[in-house]
Amino acid sequence: MITDDAASFFFDEDANWSSLTEVRLNDDNGKTAGNIDVVLVAYDDEGKVYDFGALEVQAVYISGNVRAPFEYYIEDPKNRALMDWSTQPNYPRPDYLSSSRKRLVPQLLFKGGILNSWKKKIAVALNKGFYDTLPKMESVCKENADIAWLIYDLELIEDHGQAKYCLRKIDEVFTEFEPALNIITTPCPGKLEEFINLLQEKLDEQLETPPNNKTIERVF
Repeated sequence: MITDDAASFFFDEDANWSSLTEVRLNDDNGKTAGNIDVVLVAYDDEGKVYDFGALEVQAVYISGNVRAPFEYYIEDPKNRALMDWSTQPNYPRPDYLSSSRKRLVPQLLFKGGILNSWKKKIAVALNKGFYDTLPKMESVCKENADIAWLIYDLELIEDHGQAKYCLRKIDEVFTEFEPALNIITTPCPGKLEEFINLLQEKLDEQLETPPNNKTIERVF
């Protein structure tokens, strides 16, 4: 489903295309900029590649612990199948900030920078919760876009009397490369006064319990 959505952004409707996974991307010095999750290639009737686009599927880091509850469950699966761990302090939760700073931004900077210099399009697939944490980006029409943000979520549906979750694309946003990168990589600064107050608090704590060696009077 995701590759179909990406292909509709990369190629004409009647194009023949296929997908290749984990394709290494090198810079001009032959050093790797990382692997592209999926490269969609369009080919002619003789099987020759004439165009391609890059699809990155952005997963989300979690903070918390999943090993401890699993070990607890596996000790007595029958009686602990309905255990509720959500009130525990290490209950896992999405770490969107790390996901954007450590995954999304570096990939756009390095892999995305190379692809954009080649004037090749990029599709980024991510879940709605992650996308909602990103700064608002200025959208453009599909024909002028360098990046397609493919936004998905789980939808609870009834299927033959059973409730189950299905992945659905709920939105797509088209942006240019450089404006989107600038917005994502530019931090929103807090108030200077608040940071100075924090420094003052830490200094006051330090002065109340001064270290043994405040200064170095003689180096030699």
